[in-house]
This record gives sequence, structure tokens and C-alpha cells, in this order.
Amino acid sequence: QVQLVESGGGLVQPGGSLRLSCAASGSIFGFYTMGWYRQAPGKQRESVATITSSGSTGYADSVKGRFTISRDNVKNTVYLQMNNLKPEDTAVYYCRFRRGTSGYWGQGTQVTVSS
Repeated sequence: QVQLVESGGGLVQPGGSLRLSCAASGSIFGFYTMGWYRQAPGKQRESVATITSSGSTGYADSVKGRFTISRDNVKNTVYLQMNNLKPEDTAVYYCRFRRGTSGYWGQGTQVTVSS
């Protein structure tokens, strides 16, 4: 089993920045992909960014050029640096771990972008 704990959410003004962290524990081994998803009120959960064990990244079109995903395999932690935040980025952000056919979710952290 894998446990995921997110942190770093909060309230920021448009144009501001936040860095989210996700610490993984448990059966952390092998090749696995981690990522960040978000869910806004009344919307479905959507993928924001992903990163593989080898460091390959992918981003939703809406965040390209503003968000950066990274991982520290020694600390078993994945990060999401969010710059130039917009009101439409407001959502609960969830960490995701996937290895083979197994997947796990964190409990989420709230990000609110408002003036």
C-alpha cells in the first residue's frame, strides 16, 4: 500500500505563486508515475501534470508555461510549482501514484486564487 500526504495549499492573489508537496510512504519501489490532479466545484477531476520515474513530464494545456512538476526520489516526494496563478486554478489538488495496475490518491489540498 501507498500513502500520500499533500501540503502547501492556501489562498493567493492572481499572479501569485504556490508550491505543493506530496510525500509518499509505504510500498515505494519499482517504476511508477506520479502526478497532480485538481477538481473545482461542479467539475470533474482533471489531470494537471505527471512525471515518470525517469523524469518525463506532461502538462495540461491550461497550465503549460506556468506550472512545473518535479520529484525527489530520495525523499519520495513530488512537487508542483505554480506560478502566475489565475482564478480558474482554484480547486482541490490531489496527488496521484500509479504503478502497473495499482493507483492511489492523496486526500487533497485546497488552492484558492482570489483578489
